[in-house]
Amino acid sequence: MIDGVVFQKLEKYCDDRGTFMEIVREDQHLLRRFGQMSVSMSYPGVIKAFHYHREQDDLWYFVSGNAQVVLHDLRETSPTCRQTDVYYMGEENPSVLLIPKGVAHGYRVLGNRPAVIVYLTTHAYNREQPDEERLPWNDPDIGFDWTTRFR
Repeated sequence: MIDGVVFQKLEKYCDDRGTFMEIVREDQHLLRRFGQMSVSMSYPGVIKAFHYHREQDDLWYFVSGNAQVVLHDLRETSPTCRQTDVYYMGEENPSVLLIPKGVAHGYRVLGNRPAVIVYLTTHAYNREQPDEERLPWNDPDIGFDWTTRFR
């Protein structure tokens, strides 16, 4: 696992009225501060990759749909520098993922339904000075193969 990344499965409570899940609690200390909460929807097959932040940590939760999430550690001083990890998140695997600054991240929507992601960040977005460095989805230094393999 990439140094500083936290992946946590969520517990769903179900009864005859519906369901309930706790996503994140302040006593877990996953975010050192709160900057912004956002939501994004992407269509099936879409690849949203790659970017990283210099100052901001992200906390991701997929509300609906399913996604293949790819992380790549770009931090030169990290013990896991250049390591790539893959997580499957969404309705089929309810979980929350903390992505530290300096770790490139992206995702691909799986299945035939859109994926909706809610994410919290440690800094609010600043249009004049965005804390975001974009990389191509097929960046040769990362070398991730997004191809679906049928089994």
